[in-house]
This record gives sequence, structure tokens and C-alpha cells, in this order.
Amino acid sequence: MSTGNAPSRAGVCGDLDIHSMPGHLIRRLHQASVAIFDNEARLAGVDLTPVQFAALTMIGASPGLDQATLAQGIAYDRVTIGGVVDRLEHKGLVRRRVAANDRRARQVFLLPAGERMLADINPVVHKVQAQMLAGLTAQESAALCALLRKALDEVGDITRTPAKLLQQA
Repeated sequence: MSTGNAPSRAGVCGDLDIHSMPGHLIRRLHQASVAIFDNEARLAGVDLTPVQFAALTMIGASPGLDQATLAQGIAYDRVTIGGVVDRLEHKGLVRRRVAANDRRARQVFLLPAGERMLADINPVVHKVQAQMLAGLTAQESAALCALLRKALDEVGDITRTPAKLLQQA
């Protein structure tokens, strides 16, 4: 989808043009992705945010993972993930229990409603991905994702909340 904006000098200061900077472009694409997700989820009658979807996906893939590991898996800070899990629990999608081996840790499990929610949101997420990259060919989409992963691999550890891939069982 074209932005329809005519070229201008707005956003240019000296030799810097924010509209050509990867950080600005990534932020704008992120804004668009969240807006598309929110719109498509609402149209599908699904009450879920992108972060809640990411959390549900991780919990579904690794039942019983603790909240700290969940936070690492989706690159979210440990304090905020508690609120995300609170909202998922309030919606009846997950349950928490105290970990047997560490009374301070909380394990998270999908409830049947959470499993249904993931099944319901799956086609929505596919549609969102297609909309986000609608202006690209399949080859360009694959290249963009590969380049984003490559760039993130290089800088990902400098964030306050670096993602840590969970080991496959």
C-alpha cells in the first residue's frame, strides 16, 4: 500500500533524512503491523494484542515454561510480562502455577480456551503478515525477513530485553 506522500524536504536535516533511516522505517513498519493486527483481530472478533499472541504462541509451544523464560522468548521485560500473563489469565486463556522446583517461579499453561484462541487467530495472523508485505513479491518478502533477522542477530543483544530462543525439547 502506497503512502501517497509526495517527496519533500520534510524530515531532512543536513545530510540526514529520517525517511531513509532504517530505525525510522522499522518503527513505522512496526506501527503499521500493530495497526493491521489490531484491525484484523477486531474484524475477526478476536480480543488479542500482538504481544498476547506472541505469549500464547510461546506458551503453546512450551507448556509449563516460567514467566522469566517467556519474557526472554518474546524479548519482553520480566516486569511487563507479568501484566501480559495477568490479562491472558483474566481472559481465561492461561493458568499459572507455582513451579515445583522454585517456589518463586510461575509456570504458565494454555487452557482449552487459549488453544481455541490460537486456532482462531492463526488465519488472522497469516492475513496480517500478507498485508504487511503486500507490496513485495514472495522473494522480496523472504529476503526482507532474512535481512531483518541478520541485522537483529548482530544488534539484538544490546537491547534491554534480548530475545533468547528456547531450546527445543
